[in-house]
Amino acid sequence: MSLSERLQRQLASTRQLSEKLLAAFQEPAQWVHQVHPGCNHALWFAGHMANTDNFLLSLVAPQRTAPLEGYRERFGMGSQPVNRPEEYPPPQEVLETMRERRRTLLNVLDEMSDEDLSRATPPGSPDFLPDFASVFEMANWHEAMHAGQLSVARRALGHKPLSG
Repeated sequence: MSLSERLQRQLASTRQLSEKLLAAFQEPAQWVHQVHPGCNHALWFAGHMANTDNFLLSLVAPQRTAPLEGYRERFGMGSQPVNRPEEYPPPQEVLETMRERRRTLLNVLDEMSDEDLSRATPPGSPDFLPDFASVFEMANWHEAMHAGQLSVARRALGHKPLSG
């Protein structure tokens, strides 16, 4: 199995888990439920994944980035989630943006060879992203980390653990 195929599989598996977790959030108040003031909530998670994938695209395929108006401020690194649904775009809009940005990231990965994945990231990239493969690895572990937070919010709303 090539590195590209392995990364594709890992990203698909992590996103499948995230989608299962997100399916539990239905009402506006659930989307912004925080288990503690300042904690990340489901809507922030979805917007953050979209914003992150868009940033990662800026490193590996800048021409494929999208203008995500207001996403950096609402969902970017260092943003502070609030529990007021009116402060955010509608959940379905944020989910579609999250899904579209991931489809684009996966399409870019699908076009890359293992040799492409070993290329250095552009100057100014974070030190922990030395090559293109590390960009896709980061997309995976970053989403998995935040999915753990999403799982806690989901359980706090009374949902049972996910089954196999």
